[in-house]
Amino acid sequence: MNEKMTRKDFLSSLAFGGTALALFPWLNSCSPEKQKAAGGERARLGLIGTGSRGKFHLANLLQDPSAQIVALCDDFPLHLEEAAALCPSAKRYTDYHKLLEDKEVDGVIICTPLSMHAQMVIDSLAAGKHTFCEKAMAHTPEQLLAMIRAWKQSGRVLMIGQQRMFDPKYVKAMELVHGGGIGQVVGIRNYWYRNNDWRREVPAPQYERRINWRLYDEYSRGLMAELACHQLQNGSWAMGGIQPSFVTGTGSIQFWKDGREVFDNVAAIYQYANGVHMTFESIISNKHFGMGEQILGSEGTIDLVRGVIYSETGNRHSGIRQFLDQIAQGILSNSAFAGTSWVTEEASKDPGVRFVDNVTVNDGASTVGAAGDGSVELMHAYCLAVISGDQPAGIVEEAYWSTLLALLGDQATHLAGRVEIPSAEALGVSF
Repeated sequence: MNEKMTRKDFLSSLAFGGTALALFPWLNSCSPEKQKAAGGERARLGLIGTGSRGKFHLANLLQDPSAQIVALCDDFPLHLEEAAALCPSAKRYTDYHKLLEDKEVDGVIICTPLSMHAQMVIDSLAAGKHTFCEKAMAHTPEQLLAMIRAWKQSGRVLMIGQQRMFDPKYVKAMELVHGGGIGQVVGIRNYWYRNNDWRREVPAPQYERRINWRLYDEYSRGLMAELACHQLQNGSWAMGGIQPSFVTGTGSIQFWKDGREVFDNVAAIYQYANGVHMTFESIISNKHFGMGEQILGSEGTIDLVRGVIYSETGNRHSGIRQFLDQIAQGILSNSAFAGTSWVTEEASKDPGVRFVDNVTVNDGASTVGAAGDGSVELMHAYCLAVISGDQPAGIVEEAYWSTLLALLGDQATHLAGRVEIPSAEALGVSF
């Protein structure tokens, strides 16, 4: 947040309204009503895991008027010292159990390797703490179920680091999808390409596995958990909460043959009962196409990353602009997409209409976070939830499915085959 920005400016910049709140109920967690109810209180937070993602959140929270960082925890001294330099007044712990015993901590933020998420979340909830955990939720489907059960029993807030849920351009895009802006959804396409070895420098060889945990099966589920987990959420939103029936996939270590155990390229196809396919592909030895997410409809295509909608049947720009104006006024109507204002035109030549202003295009290169990606809004919503004790609606369910789809997709890539996706009812899961 800009240092000159006032509290009022900050809160108003995070406010969603109209149809967005009806379509995406978790956005109510940072509505003007919730902002007002907070009454200037601050959430007293403890951060477990002070590596790159932890410090990313810490830097944002130090600018949030609703946050107070009271404790930091890491058993890696260098990371803890770096975080403490940003927040010198916070107490320091090397054992997360000790932080959970701290009565001054109301809410916990967990930014540790994936394999640690489940136990730390379960312990945090059992200690009576409101809990935020980075995505993906769990290292295995079994851990995922245990986390859901622990949350249901705890009566505490649980939020997961799926920041796209609070990214304004994704919210606006899905308003367009559900308002009929691209007709019937016929496909969902996701890809994330990089050209780097996904390694980080280590101060000594004994720290290799703890710093480069993403490269080893014991701690990580590779590209499917770290990257696909974000993008697979697009399917839940575009398909109105319906989940795929099965996934097929393949993967290999094709280029970075350096002792890693997770694949350096993967491809997965998820199929819905109505025949729609959602794809995910990632290669980390070629970055030409960067990151891409598109919702394909019978009448148009939405580019989620760039904030652009393209017409399939001609120049509908005036109608699209009218529809965007209606969204701004809180009105959804399909009427804007009918009439003679559409001029016949090849879709490949349609320059598209930008549906958000001043969009920051994320090329997917960062392994930590990017400006304008929803992270600030997400953490602010968590602060308000800690203050109120109110669980944001739908947010755990969304995180559950994005994690389960990623984990089962990872299984499919290792089997080079098909994995069935069980319904929540079949697993006894309720939200």
